[in-house]
Amino acid sequence: MLQDLDIQTIALTPAATQAVQNILTERKLDGYALRVYVAGGGCCSVNFGMALDNNFRENDQTFDANGVKVVVDDVSIDYLRGATIDFVNDPQHGQGFAVNSPNAQSHSHEHGEGGCACGGSCSCNN
Repeated sequence: MLQDLDIQTIALTPAATQAVQNILTERKLDGYALRVYVAGGGCCSVNFGMALDNNFRENDQTFDANGVKVVVDDVSIDYLRGATIDFVNDPQHGQGFAVNSPNAQSHSHEHGEGGCACGGSCSCNN
């Protein structure tokens, strides 16, 4: 059964909140949520993906982060507890979402410090 979490598992910065809300409004995606999930390995041992989704599954966990509905599957939630999602606009690297998760770092054997960002590998396409 779809579970609503009482605690905020993932924080969205104001920039990320605004970016998601803008995409939802521009594409007229009422009833959609930001799905965040583990998308495999890469520069650090855990990469994250994102999508706008309205197909919620029985084992999904949902919560509100600054007015944005966030959905996480039961496997990815362990990697995302305490994570912060930001939207960055870097003149050299472009713009995108970055995930900084302390639990991804604890599962990583390659990098002992710093955050795990997936700005180029995250997409908000449905």
